[in-house]
Amino acid sequence: MTLLHGDEPLLIEESYDAMRKLAAKHGFEERIRLSAEPGFDWNQLHEHAQSLSLFASRKLLELRLPSGRPGEPGARAIAGFCERPSADAALLIIAGRLEARVKQSRWVKAIDKCGVIIEHRAIGPDRLPGWIRARLDSRGLRADAEVVQLLCHYLEGNLLAAAQEIDKLALLCTDGRLSADRIMSSIGDHARFDVYAFVDVCLSGDTPKAVRMLHSLRGEGAEPVLVNWALTREIRVMAQLAAGLASGQSRAQLFRAYNIWARRNAVVTEALKRLNVSAWRSLLQQAADADRVAKGRADGDVWWSLERICLTLGGVKTVTAAQSG
Repeated sequence: MTLLHGDEPLLIEESYDAMRKLAAKHGFEERIRLSAEPGFDWNQLHEHAQSLSLFASRKLLELRLPSGRPGEPGARAIAGFCERPSADAALLIIAGRLEARVKQSRWVKAIDKCGVIIEHRAIGPDRLPGWIRARLDSRGLRADAEVVQLLCHYLEGNLLAAAQEIDKLALLCTDGRLSADRIMSSIGDHARFDVYAFVDVCLSGDTPKAVRMLHSLRGEGAEPVLVNWALTREIRVMAQLAAGLASGQSRAQLFRAYNIWARRNAVVTEALKRLNVSAWRSLLQQAADADRVAKGRADGDVWWSLERICLTLGGVKTVTAAQSG
């Protein structure tokens, strides 16, 4: 009996593949896949566990739990399976994120008592460099700290994209040696990284180019929520850097603390010269306002809101709708 759950779908699916292969090695060769969608008949769990295998081998019951909540009938069925385990059937439950209250439920405690629970928590910014380093090593790729920082910067928040990019690099880099130039060339081949390139151009102060890129993103159907998320992430770091410098902290120490690698030193330094702490905080508020517009919680044109942020980043003074009226 095993329960896989958590915040990282990629890690959950990779654990699922590993568990499936392990089960096959131990004789659980027949696989029965079930999904607890609305209306699912939970009696199937008991029936499959008790019926003889068609191939005279042990069975692995793979149960997908999309909602993370089996309901009362499901909770009873899972707890019952734990109380009366079958020697010829193993149960593997795959779920997403479980709420704290669900983790304390009867069926989860029953699994914990008789089996194994594996939780894959989100890989945050503090853990991402280590995860990327380990992933590169597992693919036979050698990379220095700058390469790891580059990948973290462009792939933070999307573990699946990170895994795919590393797998692609493993195919391209036959000698196993990664350089920052090779990473930038690889990243530039993918439309999904256009948003991050746009943010870097905004920081550089090349406003005409940044505006053209923003219009291009809109024309290509980019999600404004994603564009605003990328801008907000960068602006938040810049606000923290500006506040640190204003308080007398060393630029070198701050850049190390916030993982500003050598290749980005110049553009970040220029952006910090262009805007003060108050301006960065104002930009954070603009980004928050744009988020509300993008999600339909406030009136307005989200693309104009994003363009206004873009212009402000370049040092161009803008006015709000209220000021212009």
